[in-house]
Amino acid sequence: MTLQPVRNLAQLPAPLKPLIEIAYGLRWAWNYNTRLLFRRLDEALWEQSGHNPVILLETVDQERLEAACCDELYLAQLERVVRHQRTYQHIENRWFCRARGQDHAPLVAYFSLEFAVTECLPIFSGGLGVLAGDHLKSASDLGLPLVAVGLCYRQGYFRQRLDEAGNQQEIYQGNDFERLPLQLEKDSQGQPLTIALAQPDMPVKAQVWRAQVGNVALYLLDADLPDNRPEDRAITHRLYGGDNEMRLRQEMLLGIGGYRALQALKLGPLVYHMNEGHAAFVALERTLHLMETHHVPFAAAREAISSGTVFTTHTPVPAGHDYFSPELMDRYFSNHACALGLSRRDFLALGRKDSNNEGEHFCMTILALKLASYSNAVSRLHGCVSRQMWKDLWPRLPIEEIPISHITNAVHFPSWICGELKALYDQHLGPGWRDDVADEQAWQQAERMPDKDLWALRQSRRAKLVDFTRRRCQHQLQRQGASADQLQAALSMLDSQALTLGFARRFATYKRATLLLHDPQRLARLLNDPKRPVQLLFAGKAHPKDVEGKALMRQLIAMTKGPAFAGRIVFLEDYDLEVARYLVQGVDVWVNTPVRPREASGTSGMKAAANGALNVSTLDGWWDEAYRPQVGWAIGASQAEGDPAQQDQRDAQALYEVLEQEIVPLFYERDEQGLPRRWIARMKTAIQTLSPTFNTHRMVAQYLEKFYLPASDRYSLLTGKGLARAKALADWKVRLRHNWPQVQVQMVSPQSHDLPADQPVDVITRVHLGEIDPQEICVQLYQERTSAGEVHPVIKATAMALLRSEGSGVYLFQARAAAGTEPSRYAVRVLPHHPDLACPFIPGLIAWT
Repeated sequence: MTLQPVRNLAQLPAPLKPLIEIAYGLRWAWNYNTRLLFRRLDEALWEQSGHNPVILLETVDQERLEAACCDELYLAQLERVVRHQRTYQHIENRWFCRARGQDHAPLVAYFSLEFAVTECLPIFSGGLGVLAGDHLKSASDLGLPLVAVGLCYRQGYFRQRLDEAGNQQEIYQGNDFERLPLQLEKDSQGQPLTIALAQPDMPVKAQVWRAQVGNVALYLLDADLPDNRPEDRAITHRLYGGDNEMRLRQEMLLGIGGYRALQALKLGPLVYHMNEGHAAFVALERTLHLMETHHVPFAAAREAISSGTVFTTHTPVPAGHDYFSPELMDRYFSNHACALGLSRRDFLALGRKDSNNEGEHFCMTILALKLASYSNAVSRLHGCVSRQMWKDLWPRLPIEEIPISHITNAVHFPSWICGELKALYDQHLGPGWRDDVADEQAWQQAERMPDKDLWALRQSRRAKLVDFTRRRCQHQLQRQGASADQLQAALSMLDSQALTLGFARRFATYKRATLLLHDPQRLARLLNDPKRPVQLLFAGKAHPKDVEGKALMRQLIAMTKGPAFAGRIVFLEDYDLEVARYLVQGVDVWVNTPVRPREASGTSGMKAAANGALNVSTLDGWWDEAYRPQVGWAIGASQAEGDPAQQDQRDAQALYEVLEQEIVPLFYERDEQGLPRRWIARMKTAIQTLSPTFNTHRMVAQYLEKFYLPASDRYSLLTGKGLARAKALADWKVRLRHNWPQVQVQMVSPQSHDLPADQPVDVITRVHLGEIDPQEICVQLYQERTSAGEVHPVIKATAMALLRSEGSGVYLFQARAAAGTEPSRYAVRVLPHHPDLACPFIPGLIAWT
């Protein structure tokens, strides 16, 4: 049913006019008291509108509005919310200004192809969008000077509908931007602000919508305009829709169009953060703009832009990265290459591992890695995987030093922790935890929460999850034409007192949603134990083109209908933010079973942990670094072994065993008061241990300290005085590359490359530098030590001091090898050195013994 407007928002009664600003502020998406203002006007309509305050205010009965105007309690609550929002909007009250002051506030632009801020703004598909939305929310809470850029999809991602056989059907519903909490940006004449993007046949126009995510402006480009051709309007119809050419056009609009939109809005970010390779064209467009405005060559502009560019990769498998054929790139970028002053070969080389391979496709991740001075993966393990994946870009560098670091993903606690638990945290941690979520000392106070209160809350949230599941399943059955008996049975499925396990994520084969189904008889015994029952809740969407993922879904849904599993295993249709909240807030155990190491991070388990649930997972993604025996359970080996089918069998066996022998007994072990004391103790330990780290306040602050501030400083330095230092750096690199073949390590003493333990050794080396000045290089003593029980070697690189010149470009260097408890091997290497070089490894120049 479509809700038709009965008024425009200007017709709201005067006492309720502040609701308009609140509706468009989007902070209500993570502030319970603010959201309650809309729910109290008409709770049924709030649900029917998809939690959209704009539609609610347009359609709510006039009588309810008039009643609210006469309700002193409602008006008092409205006044409190307005007052609190005004305080929140003063950035001097936020963490960034308190910690950094207002004098050093570089504007950061965050680009992503999808954002999940709230369910009524469906411009996201899954984890990448949720992470991006949580990033913006924490940036707003912390007061970071940040803006964001994405695309405004007319249909967005699909709604999932399942038929009786479990076949996924993709339903695309149109978004009416005028009835979403979006505002159209206008130019100085009051007309919609538009940008133009060159295409092979004719330019494409896009207008700009703004979603105000608290203190952060999210600008969304919309190409669905009457002036554009139908095929051009389709660029912003569907997220991840269409063929490879459509993906290229979307990424051009995001990167190139997004940069032009910020210019049209007269915003001048110093730092650009590309969230995944989709956004990499922004670095090219920014380079071109700097070339045109400062009349500098590509090399100098590239150095400047690179210094202020951050890139985050999320994808741990090669097939998940975007590649475009040389012919497609020729069609769309031949003029762009000319404008950059690059030959076809040099332009395509920006996206290739091997610049001499004319058949190699153009990779967006490679483009991002080559144009960003700061690159990171999204967990410690994913950092290892990414360095291995892209090592060919730095062929002579040890894997551990490939310049891709990591900042582990996290979640925005105010968005995901249920209101009742927030109140319990307020009572025992103190209200300050909300502003400083990463404060370890505050989280230690979780031990003070009374067991009975924490368990009562857990029981309550599980009951709400069961009730939500019953209602949602009944609605699904009604749509499928189910009988009255089937509808009635839906209201009695699940048990609000039973141990409840949750599994919800994208239905990709490597996530192994059906791992628990390997032994149906064993699973049936586990679920149907009359004294210790267990129930499973599943949710997730398969990509429309993922045939294997859809097959897994059908297999799972078929099992839910069998007599042994009916009412014990439930698949929730149309996984979205609302379903996710109910699940992570209501389950007792969160299950995650990806094939290691194919899960980059996985934030759903973090959301569950913040709500007091415990995790059982393979040692992949975030769990590889978060797991401790006191906070959850690990299944499988730390390394994938042998045949994949055998690995699945071993991991399934391990999962059954940990459920049967540890999880189920611990959950049902009760004292005389009916409390599972040891289970509650583990809940508290998980909250204390995981919460200070796996929250986006920590994550965003880490991006600030590690990337944003250094990038801002370097960009300002290199672009000052007409880009003088950027030009000098570019010229230096050209000269260094020309002379680098002369660099040779001619002698090392002692000659043995094995160093004893606990004995320092003086090492001397003779290096031929030719025309290169010793001040332009760094000679390092490189030690590698593998300790007992360590998987990765311990590396130490010590700068060697210049002893003297021996003439003809030959120099002696010396250093003392560090002593250790284990023997080590050493080598000598030469790297570039320049004060304006962000990282000595990025140029890819290195000479070894």
